[in-house]
Amino acid sequence: MSERVLLLHGIWMRGFMMARIAKHLATQGYAVDVVDYPSLSKGADACADDLRARIGECGDETVHVVGHSLGGLVALLATQGESSRGRTVCLGSPLTGSSAAKTLSNFAPWMMGRSRERLLQGLGEWRGEREVGVIAGRVPVGMALLLGGLHGDNDGTVAVDETRLPGIRDHAVIAVTHTGLPFSDEAIAMTTRFLRHGRFVEAA
Repeated sequence: MSERVLLLHGIWMRGFMMARIAKHLATQGYAVDVVDYPSLSKGADACADDLRARIGECGDETVHVVGHSLGGLVALLATQGESSRGRTVCLGSPLTGSSAAKTLSNFAPWMMGRSRERLLQGLGEWRGEREVGVIAGRVPVGMALLLGGLHGDNDGTVAVDETRLPGIRDHAVIAVTHTGLPFSDEAIAMTTRFLRHGRFVEAA
């Protein structure tokens, strides 16, 4: 049975941000689709509805989803009520809510468009059947420096604690910035292992 991977970029971004990981996964035998979605004009929840429909159109295929930042939130929203076929990896996603988004809301809420409420709220916990892995960065260079910084380890945009969603299967922290996550050789290798085995580090 074939396996497909849908790749989702983050807010303010476009599909080209996922080109490197797409190329790698294609060499590993996956059918890869980069999903270019309207993160601002439509909002995370409505985009999740579109993604859920797209997964449904894949029929009997095993469909994995990899989302960067907001894309990870969209991925979990889309798959929280569906069967366990396929796995999901979130890269630097503020799954419990974004403190940077809260700060940005004070002076430029329009910058988050219709995804604002979801970025502020996040998710309570993961209760879906699908196995979820999350990779967080800990090199603090990024937008949060302009917004007054983040508490604790962070990737410059999202705090590590904001990526720790109760109920997920695996979590890892690596030395990379938020923007660098989709381009990181380490993150890409770990993502591939999770899609195959459900863990970021293979059992001995």
